[in-house]
Amino acid sequence: MEIEKGKVHAPEIGATWINSEPVELRSLRGRVVLVDFWDYTCVNCLRTLPYLVEWHKRYAEKGLTIIGVHTPEFSFAANEKFVRAAMERFGIRYPVVLDNGYAIWHAYANRYWPAKYLIDGKGYIRFFHFGEGDYGASEEAIQTLLREINPQAEFPPAMDPVRDTDKPGAVCYRTTPELYLGNKRGKLGNASGFLHENENRAGDYKLPEQVNADTVYLSGPWISRDECARSAPTAEDPASVLLYCTGKEANLVMAPEGEPQIVELLHEGNPLATDEMGTDVVRNEAGQTIIQVDSPRMYNLVRNPAMKQRLLQLVSRQAGLECYAFTFTTCMAQDDPPW
Repeated sequence: MEIEKGKVHAPEIGATWINSEPVELRSLRGRVVLVDFWDYTCVNCLRTLPYLVEWHKRYAEKGLTIIGVHTPEFSFAANEKFVRAAMERFGIRYPVVLDNGYAIWHAYANRYWPAKYLIDGKGYIRFFHFGEGDYGASEEAIQTLLREINPQAEFPPAMDPVRDTDKPGAVCYRTTPELYLGNKRGKLGNASGFLHENENRAGDYKLPEQVNADTVYLSGPWISRDECARSAPTAEDPASVLLYCTGKEANLVMAPEGEPQIVELLHEGNPLATDEMGTDVVRNEAGQTIIQVDSPRMYNLVRNPAMKQRLLQLVSRQAGLECYAFTFTTCMAQDDPPW
């Protein structure tokens, strides 16, 4: 949204502050405030964080205050310990507030992760942006409002893109949409659908003869919960997730219930090629491509050199692997081969 004169003051921000004393927006009159709604399991949020971290370094002393509003998509993400760990992992030093009850989310009538609201020195919302991208325009808006409070201020050129896919000319293709594995929002391709929903007992899932694209299938013993599917394998019958998907990258939000989990990741029944392994995938001594799920977060499964269709399979041989949602990235740098 273009800079324009605001008519409505930004709502106040309450709730639990993680790394600062409570901040009232009215106390920040005379400063520019950027309110960023995020969730540490959200791939789009994580991809915007390098820009926010750098804007904080560049402009905090020039009059900008960034406030991260962490509104959890999944119940485990309401845990302050996990949010603190994510903040440390991504180098977040600006104030972050926990919005576990969605009070701030609703006060701003927000609907998106991530979402940025830029507030001028008089407390009016003057600019907003939803989702990834347009980082140059966002930084330009920051500088415009900072000049209003200090016309003599000097600023550096806008940040260079941190990824090739953020540069002009990048092309975005159709990808598999976000897919949930909990019975509240998810949908399975299995003929049975979800079995024994929220009964805390395993259902035995059978694969059809043919699987469809962009559809999640379960195989073996799984417990169906609102937000996730929880593995319950036996010695003879492992628990698997099967998905025929399209994307440049594939991610899965996972959590261990209890001890850390080792999950095997396969492409068409084989280990992933080295140049396609996600950042959370390693190859063990047996040549398997595996992921160690040791905390609740998003895990990067696949990083393709180009857009690709693939049949992914995750195999769990331990009880207690919780699978929440698949996400995919779609944009390619201008010079990359699309397929």
